[in-house]
Order: sequence, then C-alpha cells, then structure tokens
Amino acid sequence: MPPETTLAQPVTEIRQPNDLRTLESGLDAMQAVPVAERRAWRRFLVGVLPPVFLLVALVAAWQIYVVVAHPRPDLFPGPIDVANGFGDAWKTGRVQLAVTTSLSRGVFGFLIAVAIGTPLGLVLAEVRLVRRALGPLVSGLQVLPSVAWVPAAILWFGLSDATVYFVVLMGAVPSIANGLVSGIDQVPPQLRRVGKVLGASRLQQATLVVLPAALPGYLAGLKQGWAFSWRSLMAAEIIATGGSIGFGLGTMLQQSRELADLSSVLATIIIILAIGILVELVVFAPAERRLLRGRGLLATGGTR
Repeated sequence: MPPETTLAQPVTEIRQPNDLRTLESGLDAMQAVPVAERRAWRRFLVGVLPPVFLLVALVAAWQIYVVVAHPRPDLFPGPIDVANGFGDAWKTGRVQLAVTTSLSRGVFGFLIAVAIGTPLGLVLAEVRLVRRALGPLVSGLQVLPSVAWVPAAILWFGLSDATVYFVVLMGAVPSIANGLVSGIDQVPPQLRRVGKVLGASRLQQATLVVLPAALPGYLAGLKQGWAFSWRSLMAAEIIATGGSIGFGLGTMLQQSRELADLSSVLATIIIILAIGILVELVVFAPAERRLLRGRGLLATGGTR
C-alpha cells in the first residue's frame, strides 16, 4: 500500500536547478511589454544616420575653420592632414599592428577582470562582514586613477605585458564588482523570499535567483569596466614603452608626440575613440536592448 501523502510534505521542494532558473524569467514575462518591431530601414535611419550626420557636420566645421582661419598646420592640422597621417601609418602597417596589439590586450584583460570581479561582487553583496571590511577599499580603488599604478607596476614587473595587464585589472575589477553589488542591492526582496520558499540554498539563491535579477546593474558595471580597461590600457601603453612591451596604440601615440607629428597624434586619438564607440555599438548596446526588452523596460516605439 503506497504511503499516504500528508499536508506536511513540502510540495514546492526544488529538485532541479532549472526550477530556480525559471523563476526570474517567469517574473520577467509577467512584466514584459510587447514591443513593435521596426522595419530594417527604419532601424537603420534612426540608429545610424544621426551620428553619421553629426560626424560629417563636425568634420565640415573643422575644415571650414582651417580654410578660413589658416592656423599653423603643426599646431592645428586639418582633416585632410590627419587623413594623410592615417594613410601613411596604414601603408607602413603601424596602424594594423597597433590596433591588433591593443585590442587583443584590452579584450583579454577585460575577460580576466570579469572572471575576478564577478565572484568578488557576489561575495561583497552577499556577505555583510566582507562588504563592511572590503567594500570601502574596492570603492576607493574604483576612483583611484589607474595611471597611478603604472610606476609601481613597472618596478614590480618591468617593461613587460604583465605591467599592462596589471594596470588594466586594477582599473576594471573594482568597477565590475561595484556594478554587480549595485545591481544586487536593487533586487526586489520578494525574489529572495520566493527562492527561499522553493528550497534554494544560499549558493543557489546567489547564482540562480539574485544574479539573473541583478543583470541590469551588472551590465552597467561591465560597460564601465570595459571603459576603465580601455583607458587603463592606453595609459599603460603611453607610459610603459620599450622592453618586451609590444607596439600598441598608446605606443603609437607616444611616438607621434615625440616626433611632434600632431596629425598622427590626432589620427591615433580618433582610432582609439572609434574602437571604443565600435565596441559599445556592437557588444554592449545590443546586449542592453535585449535585456531591457525581455524585462519590459524598453518603451514601445523608443529610439534605443
């Protein structure tokens, strides 16, 4: 005879981690708002043309000023001079080498920072004693200019790639960790209570309930972490030159300055800026739109 089922048995006991994973997605689905899909041409017009028009207008104004004011070319080169400087560097292969070196360093350093900053942020958010002890230090490191680490890193690691990666990590890890902490602090308490009712352990609550709910804040921390990674990388490459450190964009910028070649300096700055914008448009902006749309936080007919 099968045993009788009593009311004391936990009917909501969790037996699979998938039960916890569906919790956040289920609540997101309840809040989701249908978003009208734009046609491809309209998305192109709204998303691409405005910045392109602005860029063209800025370059035109720049060229008009050069033609009208006739400034010294060595102090205020025009767009054509900068384009010629870029073309010369491209012909010699310096642009390709610098972009490849810096971008590979930036991506690899950022991935390491994510691997360190994510568990650090979880521990800071979930363990009060650790947050009280370590939280102010992490926040202080976030506001400390990463360029301040370059002299110490050179003394510790010499003129090597380890110096560059150390500076990148010190610039990116605190931002990623604090972004995750901020996202977790904004998680509704109801989610934690529901996870507890479903039988989630503390580790399951942190990884399967709280972390997915904190994704908006975490993504903001990742964006800021990438910005700090890229800035820290450029600072390290400008200051730490020579040795076994390869030829990156920061090195190219420093060499152009030493040669008093302002056209090449501006061309390098534009390349650095363009890479930062490209990463934002290709990686972070689509991820943010998808996340917000899935949670019903992207207004219908918005421009994002």
